[in-house]
Amino acid sequence: MSNCEYVRKTKEDRPVLAVCYDFDKTLSPDDMQAQGYIQSVGYDIADDFWRKSNAMADENDMDQNLSYMYQMLHEAEGRIVFNKEKLQEYGSKVKLFPGVEGWFERIREYGRERGVIVEHYIISSGLKEMIEGTSVARAGAFERIFASSFYFENGRLAKWPAQVVNYTNKTQFLFRIVKGVLDVNDPAVNDYLPPEQIRVPFRNIVYIGDSDTDIPCMALVSSYGGHSIGVYDRVTQDKTKVYKMMRENRIKYFAPADYSEGTELDMLLKAIIDKTAAAEKLERLHEINKKENIEADRRHTKEELEKMDLISDLDGSFSVSKARQVFSKLSRIKDWSREQAERMFEIALRNSHVRSVMQDEEVKDFYNGLAEKHGLDGEKYLKLTK
Repeated sequence: MSNCEYVRKTKEDRPVLAVCYDFDKTLSPDDMQAQGYIQSVGYDIADDFWRKSNAMADENDMDQNLSYMYQMLHEAEGRIVFNKEKLQEYGSKVKLFPGVEGWFERIREYGRERGVIVEHYIISSGLKEMIEGTSVARAGAFERIFASSFYFENGRLAKWPAQVVNYTNKTQFLFRIVKGVLDVNDPAVNDYLPPEQIRVPFRNIVYIGDSDTDIPCMALVSSYGGHSIGVYDRVTQDKTKVYKMMRENRIKYFAPADYSEGTELDMLLKAIIDKTAAAEKLERLHEINKKENIEADRRHTKEELEKMDLISDLDGSFSVSKARQVFSKLSRIKDWSREQAERMFEIALRNSHVRSVMQDEEVKDFYNGLAEKHGLDGEKYLKLTK
């Protein structure tokens, strides 16, 4: 596929806030596979399936996610028809934390009211097919689901992993969201984009997760000024993991995994949206000022810009030693316009630090040369060099 065939998102006329979620134990209280599938292939205790899968990974230097996907295929043989429809059926039975059902549209609407586009993304090591079967995914909650998935031969039975997402390669999807390059095979994720073309700057990314497998994403988001949130089960009230992540500066906030209106998590996301709306207004002003500055600079040569900067440094001299440093650079330039010469005299009139060094022979010669070249013989100028 050529690059031109990939569909990419571009910068919007309003700020975009991307809210990214792990799935298991972030939106759902348990692993998705343990809520129907594992039991259907003969395991009374879900941990037995995971022990077997992890042991296979250890014994074969195998990625744990590839191991569980192999194990799912293997255990399904002779028991169930292992196709996309069956996996989506299991997904439809996955339990969600309180409030998840109404959360996504409510948060989007709150953003719309404040001029912010809110997009929801899944970045999970769980199965894409199961997540697609959940009620929230079927209702269109997610902009994109990045998760492990199977290849289905002729669109029927699962035959091979199509995509595997582990805790370290999760971070690639953050960069895809930042640049609007959402197709997993689109190489444009590696392209350089100037800051003004970035669709979702990292400061506008929220990552919500529950455990160590989310740490690379959380650390990346936090390091670039975004918002990382740890969630914990409100029933068990076990905060061990979020305390550890907070202690290690992986997250900025933590809250119970209750997505109902008016809860800690709800108020936190709304506060982040409010902050984004205000911060992006300032960022737009910065971009306007920066653009004006660039256009103004284009009207001058590099040499003229250097002169302008030196005169500005002279005006801002906050000590005698600083004034001398600036003069040492000014004296190397011989070609000064009348306007520039007049400005340097005016600076000397109002800046006592500049005036103090005008009795230095080199500085006095510099100013006398300016006065002589441009006929600056007014009393207010000449008295400075006497």
